[in-house]
Amino acid sequence: MPSQESYHDALLRVIDEVVAPGAASVDADGVFPQAQVDALGAAGLLALTVPAEHGGAGAGLAEAAWVIRELGSVCGSTAMIVTMHYSAVAALAAAGDKETLAAVGGGRHLSTLAFSETGSRSHFWAPGSSAVLEPGVPEPGVPEPAAPGTGGRAVRLDAGKSWVTSAGHADSYVWSSRPLSDAAAGPMTLWLVPEGTPGLSVSGAFDGLGLRGNSSAPMTADGVRVPPDAMLGEDGAGLDLALAAVLPYFLICSAAMSAGLMRRLAAETAAHLARTHLTHLGVSLAQQAGPRAQLARLRIEADRTWAHVTEALSAVATGREVAPLLVLEVKAAAGEAAADAADLALRACGGSAFRKESVIERLFRDSRAARVMAPTTEALYDFIGRALLGLPLLGDV
Repeated sequence: MPSQESYHDALLRVIDEVVAPGAASVDADGVFPQAQVDALGAAGLLALTVPAEHGGAGAGLAEAAWVIRELGSVCGSTAMIVTMHYSAVAALAAAGDKETLAAVGGGRHLSTLAFSETGSRSHFWAPGSSAVLEPGVPEPGVPEPAAPGTGGRAVRLDAGKSWVTSAGHADSYVWSSRPLSDAAAGPMTLWLVPEGTPGLSVSGAFDGLGLRGNSSAPMTADGVRVPPDAMLGEDGAGLDLALAAVLPYFLICSAAMSAGLMRRLAAETAAHLARTHLTHLGVSLAQQAGPRAQLARLRIEADRTWAHVTEALSAVATGREVAPLLVLEVKAAAGEAAADAADLALRACGGSAFRKESVIERLFRDSRAARVMAPTTEALYDFIGRALLGLPLLGDV
């Protein structure tokens, strides 16, 4: 694993050698960027946020956000995959899953979240999938549970997950379900489900508008059986774990991805203005006040978005009272700003940016994802309003 002092160099090398050269084909062909993920793992960057005692770098949210910003400026699909991986690692670390953390720390394990469902859609906090403790002795090959009082029984999981990033490519899934017990204190329980578990399948293809290589496909659990000690945290405490550990990583890294996309939009627009000439006037677009003003607006919004992210990171790191509010704000603000910036870049660069070979065209499509990715912009606006009014984050009010 690279030291924390060298992870910048390791990332930039992987971007230059693997991620950037493959970005266009990942998008055009809608293929999972396996070579990119493998290179990030070999460079220790998948293990960046794994605690040092489990073989990782022991880095935190700020380092993760920087990685995602840099990836987001080059390949949105790869950035999304790593965002979900870091979010899953946050759940594993909070639950103390030493074995899986050690696998991630060794650079040989990609994880992801499996929260969104067909029935509750973007309301990830209301899973409809079931978890049932089965009677009897587990079948051969099912690990004996360490959890006391289960008598060698297994837990059966059944679900229809609608959007699972890295579906069929991840090594494990942080999986949400209803609690085992009706007496559980909360509405959700989390499990670690290994890829290849019998009954687990990718039940459809992903052919999206943007982020086309991130394999956010539906998955089905049909009688998936896991040992009770695959539970992450306590029964019914999955939502608390998700809100406290997972959501900050997901929201801030998503915002960082938008910030990187916006910075790339500004760079691509500047390059277009410099190389494009109005031959009948004998000037470049860079010599026109209007296009320069559009470029200025792009860079201002990119820097403003990153400043919002860094302020949220500072608040989280120092435990300031405003930290939860800023964490909720950043994805909503950055997602909307990225979509608006992509609109502006398209106008600034005109028809040349409307062609498939244009980087701006790809960024335009990628910029639309944050708005509809749970929690959506509208859901976050509601959460923010509730927080400002002193209301519960979730509820019927």
